[in-house]
Amino acid sequence: CDDLEMEHRQGLQMDILKSEGGEEGAETPLEGDIHYQRDGTGPLPPSASKEACSELSGQGKPKITAWEAGWNGHQRIQGMFVLGLPYAILHGGYLGLFLIIFAAVVCCYTGKILIACLYEENEDGEIVRVRDSYVDIANACCAPRFPTLGGRIVNVAQIIELVMTCILYVVVSGNLMYNSFPNLPVSQKSWSIIATAVLLPCAFLKNLKAVSKFSLLCTLAHFVINILVIAYCLSRARDWAWDKVKFYIDVKKFPISIGIIVFSYTSQIFLPSLEGNMQNPKEFHCMMNWTHIAACILKGLFALVAYLTWADETKEVITDNLPSTIRAVVNIFLVAKALLSYPLPFFAAVEVLERSLFQDGNRAFFPNCYGGDGRLKSWGLTLRCALVVFTLLMAIYVPHFALLMGLTGSLTGAGLCFLLPSLFHLKLLWRKLLWHHVFFDVAIFVIGGICSVSGFIHSLEGLIEAFRTNAED
Repeated sequence: CDDLEMEHRQGLQMDILKSEGGEEGAETPLEGDIHYQRDGTGPLPPSASKEACSELSGQGKPKITAWEAGWNGHQRIQGMFVLGLPYAILHGGYLGLFLIIFAAVVCCYTGKILIACLYEENEDGEIVRVRDSYVDIANACCAPRFPTLGGRIVNVAQIIELVMTCILYVVVSGNLMYNSFPNLPVSQKSWSIIATAVLLPCAFLKNLKAVSKFSLLCTLAHFVINILVIAYCLSRARDWAWDKVKFYIDVKKFPISIGIIVFSYTSQIFLPSLEGNMQNPKEFHCMMNWTHIAACILKGLFALVAYLTWADETKEVITDNLPSTIRAVVNIFLVAKALLSYPLPFFAAVEVLERSLFQDGNRAFFPNCYGGDGRLKSWGLTLRCALVVFTLLMAIYVPHFALLMGLTGSLTGAGLCFLLPSLFHLKLLWRKLLWHHVFFDVAIFVIGGICSVSGFIHSLEGLIEAFRTNAED
């Protein structure tokens, strides 16, 4: 019955994504893997009722092409968080541009080796898929002594990233509205409260089918916004400050840029689900190459062009640099996109928490959030509302988009994209790795660890300094 329930969720996910753009392909989540998209391009499916299991037998599982997989993958790493990349160039110069390329190469490589950890060689010498998710890989690395430890670590990292993503959406909404209408007697904190009031109904969501209808609109709006920003920058090409782009870096603030860039590439958590639903999994490597090449070019051009336009005046959210005549229009579109994107990571975080703390059989720490009829209990709804309020409080007291983005990228982004894939690859496939694979894995783990620790410390210091400055003001 559980297997049939999983098939139903996968089938429903395909129906939802078909209703968005009319395409047959989009990845479906696998059991044990939490599938989400930060920028509103694909929802998490609801759980089916046990009573429906008998009616679901025989349902097929649709597959997606390499082009469709590439489109979905590109949307994960080319979201609205590119708005913080020009700020990374401000503190890194040409080294920041190099880091955008380097992060793309490393994330592409670690994505491939993460998928390699899903496979093992059977008795007949055939390579077969024996795992389905990032959590399964983590648990396999910790077995047999700690069979669930790895999965718990991955889930904790994922929850932190999802909740921080929600906080960033509230922060950017308040920031954009405040800078769009500076003459109104409304503070940035008040705008964040208004945005959260709009988002409070997310606590009542049982599924994201209704929200998913807006995902295609979010994607189109994102491209329109990028085009408008780049078009304005190109109109001021004669005034570009090429002399401001140097190899000199701000030693204290550049590690923050590392976290920002890494966070903009985080996508490893959904790759097992994506690869598992491809018509031809052998095309996964080619798809990863072109996806990251395209993202790298677009990110690099956007960051460089925007920084050349405003140079030392570059702000944490680049649209704040636009003139007031077009800033309000662009920012309103961005706020709408942020608000429509918020339910996806929020629902994903709720699902992880409910499954791990409230629904994990005899190992659950608390009673089930749902009654026998499948309805959400009042105290379960209260917990969801508390999570929404928590994102608001964080956004009010830490209203710094780039610093929060850098902190999240250094803490969870580097771990999920650099450290864990390299460690898992060495652990599970050590005997079959060539010397250069071992060298790459060890180098990525060491460099990723240094960048993670350094970025986290400097981002935290930046937040403390910003908090003190605000307190003095």
